[in-house]
Amino acid sequence: MDLSGKVALVTGGASGIGAAAVDRLVAAGAQVVVVDRDADGAAAVAERAGGLAHAADVTDPAAMAAAVAAAEERFGRLDIVLLNAGVTAGQSGVTDLDLDGYRRILGVNLDHVVFGLNAAVPALRRAGGGHVVATASLAGLIGLPGDALYTATKHAVVGYVRAAGPALAGEGIRVTAVCPGFADTPLIGNVRAQFGDFPLLGADDVAAAVEQILERGEPGECWYVQPGREPAPYGFRGVPSPRGAGTPPEVGWQDA
Repeated sequence: MDLSGKVALVTGGASGIGAAAVDRLVAAGAQVVVVDRDADGAAAVAERAGGLAHAADVTDPAAMAAAVAAAEERFGRLDIVLLNAGVTAGQSGVTDLDLDGYRRILGVNLDHVVFGLNAAVPALRRAGGGHVVATASLAGLIGLPGDALYTATKHAVVGYVRAAGPALAGEGIRVTAVCPGFADTPLIGNVRAQFGDFPLLGADDVAAAVEQILERGEPGECWYVQPGREPAPYGFRGVPSPRGAGTPPEVGWQDA
């Protein structure tokens, strides 16, 4: 992948998947803006990458707009956006519900993707097109009984990407998602021991899948990433179509 002359912005870039993605983007020739609420962590990653660190609360739409503006001001353009910041709920959301925690996971996992895309689109248009990749999860494709709130937010990201992708494709802006299985990153730090010898992805495994998505991903695709398997677009099944009705071409109906 040759990204010479391209500029990328990565949220959650101070550690884990985000930091691994920064390294791959830089290795491919891109200049990178590292966005994270951890200012020191973002600065450390940006320093080794020769990029720009930008401390921001990704749940704030103004902060996401400021991050995009910082990328254009420093590097003159924006071509790639990886909306990667994420948190877990720390509660079931079924038999218990802490409202502040609920608002936090919605803000980081979902609002930031919406705010990030909304802020990035004008810059991508000015660059003549580009690519936005949102980090969803395997929990966006299946139900994760142990974390209903996390599952809800990642399903929402998957749905948002599937709708936003076709909406922007005509402008040369590809919107896709990466859906990793369990990954050995700081996100599972508190429960890492519970996985035992269960196969986990490394942060670079997911970053490598992001690289493949940037090369070959089509608008609205959601790529699964699992240990021992090649990343690939998930095959969504269409819903039954109305009987006796025409089929809108942009909707995934199936004959039934």
